[in-house]
Amino acid sequence: MNIIGNIDYISVITSNSTPTEKVILNFYKFLFRKRIIFAPLDPRLKNPLQDQFSDSENDKQIVMNESLRLQELESFKILDSAPEAEFDELVEIASAICDTPISLLSLIGEKRQWFKANHGLEVTEISREHSICQHTMHNPKEVLVIEDSLIDKRFKSNPLVVGSPHIRFYAGAPLETATGNILGTLCIIDNKPRKITETQKAALMLLAKKIMNHLETRKLLLEQENMIEGNAARLNKLTNHAPGAIFQLEMTKEGKMYFPFLSKGFNDIHPGIDLHKVRKNAAIAFDVVHPDDLEMLQASLMESYTNGSIWNKEYKVISEDGKPAWHWVIAKPEKMENGTVVWYGNFQNITERKEYVNTLEQILFDISHVMRKPVANMLGLTSTIDDYDLDSETLKKHVSKIKAVSEEMDRYIRKLNEVYSQRKSMIKSEISAGLQED
Repeated sequence: MNIIGNIDYISVITSNSTPTEKVILNFYKFLFRKRIIFAPLDPRLKNPLQDQFSDSENDKQIVMNESLRLQELESFKILDSAPEAEFDELVEIASAICDTPISLLSLIGEKRQWFKANHGLEVTEISREHSICQHTMHNPKEVLVIEDSLIDKRFKSNPLVVGSPHIRFYAGAPLETATGNILGTLCIIDNKPRKITETQKAALMLLAKKIMNHLETRKLLLEQENMIEGNAARLNKLTNHAPGAIFQLEMTKEGKMYFPFLSKGFNDIHPGIDLHKVRKNAAIAFDVVHPDDLEMLQASLMESYTNGSIWNKEYKVISEDGKPAWHWVIAKPEKMENGTVVWYGNFQNITERKEYVNTLEQILFDISHVMRKPVANMLGLTSTIDDYDLDSETLKKHVSKIKAVSEEMDRYIRKLNEVYSQRKSMIKSEISAGLQED
């Protein structure tokens, strides 16, 4: 036996049934209260008001999965959200078209009916137990119309009918999702009985579809915002752990500079600078540049601004302990249509690498001047001795050995000098490597 999803009508049927039918009907009544079933009317138990519903739809015996419906409603993140002008305007249009004092955009939750948009009613929600809107779920393709609630067995004892706001007339267009779930209704209410024209019903359905389009768009935007926020959070994790400071620097035509993005790594190389302040005023970053290099660094930035060349400079800064330190900036500029130039780049502290290069240069100097000089002197001495006609074979042998050893040492020192020179060039190339042009 199929029972209509209307607990008031089940009660009416039960009063006129046999004992066996009463047991069955009471069981269905229990299931309905627990929201386990929503089923169409058994053809034998004809509802006097059923002529306002579509027989073809009722005959399909659609079982609405309340759990999935509530999950989909939750996915819209709409319950308890702030008022939004688009929805308020559509609700007011509904009242204007149908000439009713009250119109609502209602959303049906598990235990309550909440009003996203409210025209003419002081409350923001009601208990679902007293909801009239939930009855639209039984016929989601048409407007549910109640011309006079006091003569409708389903609603005549409803607290919203016998008490405030004294609903006598009701018409609700269902808000149906693409999956067929009903989230709520666009409804109009009056405190006196009345009728509604077919044109007005059609207008309500069109407005309900418009509301669903807004809800779907709103949901999509929220999902995109969440995705963007998630990607931004992951990017922040990457940039915050990257060496140095990754930045996006903007300079206007008037010369104003700020960082739309500056990673937390900036505080690793400049712990004394407030990150929030320097983001708003990038000129603060130049305050710690060593006076010897300040003019050079500013000129290189302006050259990059003017010519579109890569900003690539090593410069000295004054560290927190007052000692000079070496920093390096490299950034690729992009000119906007309004004349603003945006750089995408990186600041790094290269003090240790600079010291390493200086150490290599000292080693190269020592190899070239300290180690090679005595060897060169020995080779020169052996050449001088060779110019003389020496009679002693033993002396000649010793001179020959000295010459061979000196030449071997010279080759080794030259090779060592070559290796260190290559290492020095490689490190300098790593430090000075620019961004590749697309």
